[in-house]
Amino acid sequence: MAISDNRLRHRLERRQSPSLQAWRGQIPQAPAKTGLPNPDAAVDCGWGRLIFAHTFSDLASLADTMRQEEPGRRDIAFYLQDPHIVLSMAPQELFLDPSHTYRLWLSGYRQGRQRPSGFTVRRLNTLEDAEAVDRIYASRRMVRPEPPFFIDQHNSRVLTYYLAVDLASDRVIGAVTGVDHVHAFNDPENGSSLWCLAVDPQASYPGIGEAMVRVLAEHFKARGRAFMDLSVLHDNGNAIALYEKLGFQRVPVFALKTKNPINETLFTGPPLTERLNPYAMIIINEARRRGIGVEVLDAEAGYFALQHGGRAVVCRESLSELTTAVAMSRCDDKAVTRRVLYKAGLKVPAQRFAGSPEDNADFLAEHAALVVKPGRGEQGRGVCVDLRTAQEVETAIAEAKRFDETVLLEQFCSGRDLRIIVIDFKVVACAVRQPAEIIGTGRHSVRELIEAQSRRRAAATGGESRIPMDGETARCLAAAGKSFDDVLAEGEVLAVRKTANLHTGGTIHDVTDRVHRAIIDAAIEGAKALDIPVVGFDFLVPQLDQPDYVIIEANERPGLANHEPQPTAARFVDLLFPSTVLG
Repeated sequence: MAISDNRLRHRLERRQSPSLQAWRGQIPQAPAKTGLPNPDAAVDCGWGRLIFAHTFSDLASLADTMRQEEPGRRDIAFYLQDPHIVLSMAPQELFLDPSHTYRLWLSGYRQGRQRPSGFTVRRLNTLEDAEAVDRIYASRRMVRPEPPFFIDQHNSRVLTYYLAVDLASDRVIGAVTGVDHVHAFNDPENGSSLWCLAVDPQASYPGIGEAMVRVLAEHFKARGRAFMDLSVLHDNGNAIALYEKLGFQRVPVFALKTKNPINETLFTGPPLTERLNPYAMIIINEARRRGIGVEVLDAEAGYFALQHGGRAVVCRESLSELTTAVAMSRCDDKAVTRRVLYKAGLKVPAQRFAGSPEDNADFLAEHAALVVKPGRGEQGRGVCVDLRTAQEVETAIAEAKRFDETVLLEQFCSGRDLRIIVIDFKVVACAVRQPAEIIGTGRHSVRELIEAQSRRRAAATGGESRIPMDGETARCLAAAGKSFDDVLAEGEVLAVRKTANLHTGGTIHDVTDRVHRAIIDAAIEGAKALDIPVVGFDFLVPQLDQPDYVIIEANERPGLANHEPQPTAARFVDLLFPSTVLG
């Protein structure tokens, strides 16, 4: 039976929560639009539907609409005014999103004084733009619309997409989506909202997120909208600080989501009482998603036990009881690693133990440039590369001895730094690692740029990646004719490390589908030679699509994080508990 406009208006007003009514009474409202909103309104945003809950006259209908969510998508019912009632209708299927809603009143908004430096913000225009947004969403583990969806919305009055673009490389480094509520459902409150703000975690410029928020706010203000809302997880302190800095105010608005695998971390509560590093957590989260029990044994060292079906396996990050002591010792000793791989017919650089200064100088003369590394170690500690003078070699040997008394000299081989993850003798992920670099602004010193980049890398990796202000960084700067106190010109790119280790600020980029088959086969043969079920190989390759390579290291405990979109943690749990493999 149809409902009259007056009855619908009465139901909508009657269902407004007291807190929302009180808030509306305290803050002046923009002039309302004439007419009622479209009933049961929803907008397809590609990642799922944005459902405007306050346009539903029947809460049972709202619950049923949420139940119709398609697999692999994340629907959001926003502006939910009676959450307790809707949840009571489907308590096993729905949950209240633990996010705050913030509102920016556009009548009082003022443009920022500082304009973007090194990048610009523009509209999404091409399929290449859409594919770049897909890449950023994948890096942020967000639900990803198909790239053609963005193009289909190019002329939409409802959805608006802005991108942040690096002026030097034309690379897309950020994206944001805006929803115009007037065009979406004839909003009588004349509103708009911001969604899916995402910045490439490896972008070097400061202020990218702020710039995109400001551009979107100015866009909606120009359209005459009264406000712009957004939803942010309650514990996202950095984002909340940004929004409050820009003038957003928290408002009593709620959102509803479905209990699906995508949202699992939001409704299962904190995964553990003890927080482990990202390399352990990526495995633990995958295990818990499958119903595998987790017991933390030593959070600081990354030890945990996984239990399922009467079987338990102790792990230290990606190192498990399935790796034998012999296999581990082969990887731990870099000289042994090289000998095993060499005997298996694989390509490795020339190597010898550090000796007298005269012997070291002879080895340098033979190979022109050397790498100095501790005989045992990880995370790039004590490693110096591309050493070309006897004095540099001796200084690097002294540094390496801080980590292990045995020091290796190795032929320096140029090429791209390629990490390959092998699990169960199958290649799961290939990624190019790039040394840390900074980009000048024309205002900040090298020291300030390194500090800012370190903060961003630490935030993106759970504190695992920072650029050290040490002698090796100073040596790299000196080789480029720079010091920590120099100011780089705007747009000037400067590499500040020679090694590409993630722990020293390096970045990692997935290239799994681009690597030559000969290199893939070499990684598999290397794992078989070491007889190890999980290993990360460090290759140097002149070109990804060519067969030439050398293997410089094998890591028995490779980090499985930062290899998105490759399913490294899933394949690791598959190895430990084959019965839980998802179809």
